[in-house]
Amino acid sequence: MINPIAIQLGPIAIHWYAICIVSGLLLAVYLAMKEGEKKGIRSDDILDFILLAFPIAIVGARIYYVAFEWGYYSQHLDEIIAIWNGGIAIYGGLIAGLLVLLVFSYRRMINPLNFLDVAVPGVMIAQTIGRWGNFINQEAYGKAVDSLNYLPAFIRQQMYIDGSYRVPTFLYESVWNVIGFIIIIATRHKPHLWRQGEITAFYLIWYGCGRFVIEGMRTDSLYFMGMRVSQWLSVLLVIIGIVFIVYRRLKGIGPYYLETKEEN
Repeated sequence: MINPIAIQLGPIAIHWYAICIVSGLLLAVYLAMKEGEKKGIRSDDILDFILLAFPIAIVGARIYYVAFEWGYYSQHLDEIIAIWNGGIAIYGGLIAGLLVLLVFSYRRMINPLNFLDVAVPGVMIAQTIGRWGNFINQEAYGKAVDSLNYLPAFIRQQMYIDGSYRVPTFLYESVWNVIGFIIIIATRHKPHLWRQGEITAFYLIWYGCGRFVIEGMRTDSLYFMGMRVSQWLSVLLVIIGIVFIVYRRLKGIGPYYLETKEEN
């Protein structure tokens, strides 16, 4: 079993979970800044946005998780802020981050669709790395299985929980996001392929479809009206993404991705 604490400096403990989240964030910022240069979005704007949005997204992700597990946290109020033990919901973070982005884009006079299209690939990579924090914390896994012989030994060992091997749903989502990231990176600069906002819409569809299936395998899901909360939201994201693309294509709305550039 991997120790969830990476570094212990006296009373200060640095968890692998936090390292995964911060590493994903840094890589996402780097990717956004590189692409932002081509789209006329200043690096300073991206950094300012991240410094504002990241802490708010973490709070949003925690509030979302705690809200749907209030039965437990109402009896353990001291654990509400203990995010180093896990328990943040990516959808809560995405919702909070989106709200910040809309306000930030308005204040900086940046088209939010351009900002999103630049940021989305980095978001997918950040989610990919973040799932390995779940792996180290031994959370976000599926049902018990007889063996995991198709996986490397270090994953099998870490996925041996409560006397059984567990389906590594963290790994499935991580791989799914990497595939989506590769598709976007390999195609986004092809002429007359993506329209403005469609990279973001693709992310909604791709992530929503993968998350719906993978969430169904998990044993630690949050529930609402008899179905997993993340599955409800996944369906909503897929619908939004499809409607966005179909409507704008039928109406001929929006320039192509390569034709959009912010004026500074």
